[in-house]
Amino acid sequence: MTIASLSRKNIQTLTPYQSARKLGGKGTIWLNANEYPRSPQFRLSGKDLNRYPEPQPQAVVRGYANYAGVAPENVLVTRGGDEGIELLIRAFCEPGRDAILFCPPTYGMYAVSAETADVACKTVPLTADFQLNLAEIKKRLAEVKVVFLCSPNNPTGNLLKRSDLLELLQITQGKAIVVVDEAYIEFCPEASLVNELKNYPHLAIIRTLSKAFALAGLRCGFVLANPPLIQTLSKVIAPYPIPVPSADIAEQALQADNIALVQTRTSEILANRQWLAQALADLAQVEKVYPSEANYLLIKCLDGEALFNALWAQGIILRDQHKALNLQNCIRITVGTQEENQKVVEAILALSRD
Repeated sequence: MTIASLSRKNIQTLTPYQSARKLGGKGTIWLNANEYPRSPQFRLSGKDLNRYPEPQPQAVVRGYANYAGVAPENVLVTRGGDEGIELLIRAFCEPGRDAILFCPPTYGMYAVSAETADVACKTVPLTADFQLNLAEIKKRLAEVKVVFLCSPNNPTGNLLKRSDLLELLQITQGKAIVVVDEAYIEFCPEASLVNELKNYPHLAIIRTLSKAFALAGLRCGFVLANPPLIQTLSKVIAPYPIPVPSADIAEQALQADNIALVQTRTSEILANRQWLAQALADLAQVEKVYPSEANYLLIKCLDGEALFNALWAQGIILRDQHKALNLQNCIRITVGTQEENQKVVEAILALSRD
């Protein structure tokens, strides 16, 4: 009898999510995790650490509610957006009976979180232009309790059509929770569905401070939803999920002066993205640069694996997507500083000359 054999059967066969850090690499340029290239400067306030934190840090709840344009009762603070995914599955899906549905290629943690909880996964691939196949989704909704959608989608970078999202919300009323993952929404804020919360009690929106707020190391995320849904999630969240230092920094990050700085940094990333997209499109090894509304670009190469490995060997760490559905020869590149972007382009150009 081994430890592995004592674990649940679904865990024995589970393929864990391969995070950017788990994949490793000895990089001098890290453009594989959609992080902001520089860290903001915050100081811990010296709050007492001998006491447990608030179950929900109220200053953070109020700060994010004000930022997102919702009421505090519409906000649940989580350990990154990933915990929000897990809570939604645990709260609404019966293990061994219910299913989630998602549309690959998309964020891998939807599948991993469901499989960990012994919840079935139904998939409806995105169309050739990375949009929802609503006709097929409608056919596959039996036993589905939670639908996960990512917009802007990771790793493709595009927005899902708002009209399709609203139609899906109408189709699923009274049947399933629809989760729209808006981890990258700061790069296209006009596309948020937050204003639709009042119209759809089964809509949940996932947000994070990891991307535009440049706080990936903080592990602070949010679920935005109507109070009954938030109350349901509150039943299954850990009693003290947000450490005092994390809440301390998150509270500072949501102050008006830092939000203004986030908007400035976002504009810088968008300008760098435009330059990088054009520069990559001019390279012989790059077959296509897909349009993006996020802080990364998906590119299709003549030989994506060879290019990825060659850059990896030089310490330029990107994200290989060749195993993702319909993304053969594709690489995802986080938009970095102008200097980092220039080095990526120069390295690919040098490979073309070899």
